[in-house]
Amino acid sequence: MQLSVSIRFAGMALLISQFCVATFAQDNHWEQSLGTIASPSGQTGAGAEKTGMAAAKPGEADGMGDPELGGKRRPLYRLNCSDAVQLSFTLSPEFDQLLTIQPDGYVTLKDAGLVFAQGLTLQDFQLAVRRAYTGYLHDPQVAVALKDFEHPYFVAGGEVGKPGKYELRTATSILEGVEIAGGLTHEARHSQVILFRRINDGMVESHVFNLKKMLSEKNLREAPYLLPGDLVFVPQNSISKIERFLTKPALSMYVSPTQ
Repeated sequence: MQLSVSIRFAGMALLISQFCVATFAQDNHWEQSLGTIASPSGQTGAGAEKTGMAAAKPGEADGMGDPELGGKRRPLYRLNCSDAVQLSFTLSPEFDQLLTIQPDGYVTLKDAGLVFAQGLTLQDFQLAVRRAYTGYLHDPQVAVALKDFEHPYFVAGGEVGKPGKYELRTATSILEGVEIAGGLTHEARHSQVILFRRINDGMVESHVFNLKKMLSEKNLREAPYLLPGDLVFVPQNSISKIERFLTKPALSMYVSPTQ
């Protein structure tokens, strides 16, 4: 009787062990099969690479990809002369101040003296202000806000209805710029409109465009877009030759109304 019970018990134990081995093998098979298409939520790094769900490469998921698809970040704004910045101190409001960047590029901080600001981003300028006040305040906490700045512009001169300086708020072609400036006069030589573009502080580049041909052929694709600081000049008389690169003093011989 005891022998029969022992044999029956051994048989049941064998069946249970076989069932466990089969179950483990099946689970392992499913994990290997699903490992290439799924991963735990939020998994990154080496674990994610094993499952085929590695984190996106830096520069792809943070808006730094194709500009046409929400593209690269625009360059940070850099301070220029005549810009106005507001300083707000969290723990020391008595040092709050509105500053205008002077022609030499400096601002004068209250009790801290001169700090160079031209060409700095707001973040860089904030660090410069914190360093300047380190000797006066313990761990100065300051926020910097741009209150006023020179808006991008272009200049239209010569034979246009309203010569002058105009804000460049959106993408504007040379044809649109002429229209913004009041259009061409009856004496305009619209087959030789000149676009002057600054290269550096002492040199400008010139291009001649035939607006008459563009309009007659309805080919506006050749009309260039204006950049900040461009000068569009519409002459009254024909210009036989113009150098591509000019110095600023030489520019006056083309745009002067007496020539």
